Amino acid sequence: MMGTAIFGGTPWWKDHAMSVGLLSLLDDVAGLAKLAAASLDDIGAHAAKAGGKAAGVVIDDAAVTPRYVTGFPAARELPMIGRIALGSLRNKLLILLPVALGLSVFAPWAITPLLMLGGAYLCYEGAEKVFEALVPHAAHAHEDQLEPVALAPRDLEDAKVASAIKTDFILSAEIMTIALATIPDGSLLVRAITLALVGIVITVLVYGGVALIVKADDLGVHLARSRAGLLAGIGRGLVKGMPVFLVALATLGTAAMVWVGGGILLHGLEELHLLSLAHWLEGLGQAVGGGLQGWAVFALGSGIFGLAGGLALIPVAQYAVAPALRAAKNLFKRG
Repeated sequence: MMGTAIFGGTPWWKDHAMSVGLLSLLDDVAGLAKLAAASLDDIGAHAAKAGGKAAGVVIDDAAVTPRYVTGFPAARELPMIGRIALGSLRNKLLILLPVALGLSVFAPWAITPLLMLGGAYLCYEGAEKVFEALVPHAAHAHEDQLEPVALAPRDLEDAKVASAIKTDFILSAEIMTIALATIPDGSLLVRAITLALVGIVITVLVYGGVALIVKADDLGVHLARSRAGLLAGIGRGLVKGMPVFLVALATLGTAAMVWVGGGILLHGLEELHLLSLAHWLEGLGQAVGGGLQGWAVFALGSGIFGLAGGLALIPVAQYAVAPALRAAKNLFKRG
């Protein structure tokens, strides 16, 4: 009783125990905070590295999308881009992210073949654009054989958006697979958060950039009507320059398709121990000084390989893949 009273009603040793416990708890919280901060730093670093590795596909994604909204009224351009962006997020977060993580856990051996399949598709798409530029009449006949089009005008926007989302699915699959291959083995949660971050950031950047590109000519027209001489000059420059920029962007997108797809195929073949051309190109790049020159050598070699492979796939798509798909569609309709 006296001891308790002397020390204010609570035994001194209980106060001491509570202080030690509180300090221990605070120390644990601080440790968890440091761990969380380190994990966030790791996620940010992994996401930045993965995004850099997928840069070629990102450029291609940004270059391909504007063509899907060309020819529509200006008031429908941004809503269409918004719909495509939402479809892209669904592709990445609800379909591709779980599939990629599942493959990394249960079937990591399948990642390289699937990545190569996507790379072959990119090579085919890029080669088809080159083929169209060189032999336009033959290319149009080839496209008519692959996918006859008979759409009512009111369904055109929905069809274009669906087509854009379908193309985005392939490109997003490449982005997510490249990102997954870049992230070091570790916590499944860290890999999932990193992939989600990569998917969200890339989607915002790509479709935000596409929106700016598509509406730049409208902004140019608005500025050209301004009474301020400088703003009017900028507006006229935008109006005149955007068609040239879009052509250059489309050309860059085609180049990105064949060099990214060719590079994916080369690395995949090397991993499967079927062809060591990727190693030879990397060695040649180091021999010319590395850095930007070395990257250019590897990109050029990958582009040549990708273009050759894509051109070889055009008759395969025309005479084997397209008839098989049509047969499958007909079978599905009958069922």
